[in-house]
Order: sequence, then structure tokens, then C-alpha cells
Amino acid sequence: MKEKSDPNWTDPRLIRECLHGNDAAWSALIDKYKRLIFSIPIKYSLSVDDSADIFQAVCAELLTELPKLRKPKALPKWIMQVTAHQCFRHKRQSQRTETRDPGDESFDSSLPAEAESILREAESEQMLRDALSGLPARCRRLIEMLFFEEPPRPYQQLAAELGLSTGSVGFIRQRCLERLRKQLDEAGF
Repeated sequence: MKEKSDPNWTDPRLIRECLHGNDAAWSALIDKYKRLIFSIPIKYSLSVDDSADIFQAVCAELLTELPKLRKPKALPKWIMQVTAHQCFRHKRQSQRTETRDPGDESFDSSLPAEAESILREAESEQMLRDALSGLPARCRRLIEMLFFEEPPRPYQQLAAELGLSTGSVGFIRQRCLERLRKQLDEAGF
């Protein structure tokens, strides 16, 4: 019987379980990094359909190349690099198929100047996602409700949904942010 996945598995354990054929671990690995993979093509201004194609290509490459990964801690950076390369290939290929005026100087076959910036931003976002996932469920939900939802919710609504008194939301928010800051500091953010 295959071991069930745990959302708190570390990358080394996820990789080990994936290499041993644990389907639940593969699902957990993809679930953990799907936002990272999908965010990079969006930052390259690719369409949702093109981003989905790149997501599939990166997942296929992950499936074939995972056994060659020497350092499990390098997985997020490896995923970002592979995704960026897939984006670059896609953009270059689409530029080749577009009809252009031979005198048009806007065609650029080099890696976009913003590529390094996009990778740094994606890495920061992934560090934040990892730090958030390391928080207790109530803290994670409170931070998501306060900072990731549009429009922001009033404290009364947050308190009702989380089963808190309205007066304690600010105090708990501060404690949760301190925990998040500690997680980010430990990650080298």
C-alpha cells in the first residue's frame, strides 16, 4: 500500500516518495509548486492558454528529470529555471511565426532583460508561499483573508468566520505576522 501524502512533507521526502512511485506524493509535489510554475509565464505576459501549455511542459520535464536532481533543496530554483526557459522558447518560437517587416528592429532574440527580475520575484513569492504553509491553519487563513483577498474584509467579518472576538483580531494578526516574519527570516528572505 502506498503511503498517503502529507501537505507538510519536506521537498527531500516528497522527491524520495515520488521516485518510489507514490502517486499521492506526485500530486502533493505538483500542488505545492503549481502556483510558482504558472506565475512565471503570466509574468512574461503570456496568455492563460500558453501558460497552461508551459505548465504541462514543465511538469513533464519534472517527471523525467527528477531522478537527476542532486540536491532536493534546489528543486524550487530548478523549477523556476526550467519554467523561464520554457517561456523564452515559447516567446522565441512565436516571434518566428509572426510576420515582420525586415527593417523592424523590435525583434529581439535574446533573453528578455526582465527575465532575471521575473525569476527573483517568482523566488520571493515561492518563499512567501512556503512560509505561509508553515504557519498554523488559523494564522495562515487570517493572513490570507487580510492581505490576499480583494476587497479586504472588515475585522467583524474575519472574527465571525474564524470564531474570534472582534477585539482580538488585531492582537492575533500581530502574532501571526511575527510568526510569518520568523519563517521568512529562517528561509533567508
